[in-house]
Amino acid sequence: MHTTNYFDTFIEVAADTKATAGTMPPSKDGKKTVAEMQYGLIAGHPYQYTSDDVIFQVYAVRNSIDKAEYEQAGKLFFSKGQPCFRASPLTKIYGFGIHSDGCGKVALYGMETDEYQALLSDPTIKKVKAMKSGK
Repeated sequence: MHTTNYFDTFIEVAADTKATAGTMPPSKDGKKTVAEMQYGLIAGHPYQYTSDDVIFQVYAVRNSIDKAEYEQAGKLFFSKGQPCFRASPLTKIYGFGIHSDGCGKVALYGMETDEYQALLSDPTIKKVKAMKSGK
């Protein structure tokens, strides 16, 4: 089983982001985007879900997987490596850092916030940068 979970880690916004503050991702063509769905799950429920929970939930909704099939579908989904939040539009485009606590539960912090700066300067938390959008 592969995992996207981090523990006691802060994913900083990408070095090449054009964002200056955390911004809620918009819908596209009347449909919720992956970023918008991730944002809704994390912003509405800070430190309630792990990265794996959020990434699988978005996948399940987008692929119309019935809740009764979640366990089997989750095993199949995580049998291969999946992109983590370092590759998410939230950290690359929309100006959010993502903190994973000691249990792997995640919360969002806009790059303009005092909380974001506090996480950056906390020596007990590992820091990793989001992946750059360009090469």
